[in-house]
Amino acid sequence: MDTKKIALSSIVIVSFLGYSFYVKAEGINQMPALAPVGNNNRQAMMNSIPTNTPTVTLFPSATPSPTSAGSSIVSTPTAVLPTSIPTPTPKPNSQYKDGTYTGSVADAFYGNIQVQATISGGKISNIQFLQAPNDRGTSIYINSQADPMLAQEAIQAQSANVNIVSGATDSSQAFMQSLQAALDQAKS
Repeated sequence: MDTKKIALSSIVIVSFLGYSFYVKAEGINQMPALAPVGNNNRQAMMNSIPTNTPTVTLFPSATPSPTSAGSSIVSTPTAVLPTSIPTPTPKPNSQYKDGTYTGSVADAFYGNIQVQATISGGKISNIQFLQAPNDRGTSIYINSQADPMLAQEAIQAQSANVNIVSGATDSSQAFMQSLQAALDQAKS
């Protein structure tokens, strides 16, 4: 009896893991509630599950047959998992025209920020700061730390959509504004 419990527990765990992997691959934020699947409510449940979510159904693998009095029939559940995992649609290789593009001057509260983006092979390959706050020691220090981080993240993201650097909110927002203006010029 213990081995049957272990086997059933293992099947449930493997089913859950398979389902969780599939949900993560699909980018689904909420898992639908799973209701017991019986012969009477199976169709109602299947109709209530959105079509873009995978289903995991546990059902007996064998139909019970009459046996002698006093014996019990135990059927082994079988997990039905999705047969294919969708792959993300690849982005086009080149979203920008090659060249060097200068962004607009953006106000970073304690000074201005202006960047120049170099596009090579349709991708952002380099970002230079043409202007950055430089008249206060604190501004110079903050921007010396934040500017390389912002440029690196933008090159990795291949867009002006970057995270704001803590302690350099105004500089981060000005950077994104100037870079977006440069990238708008480079759109193919």
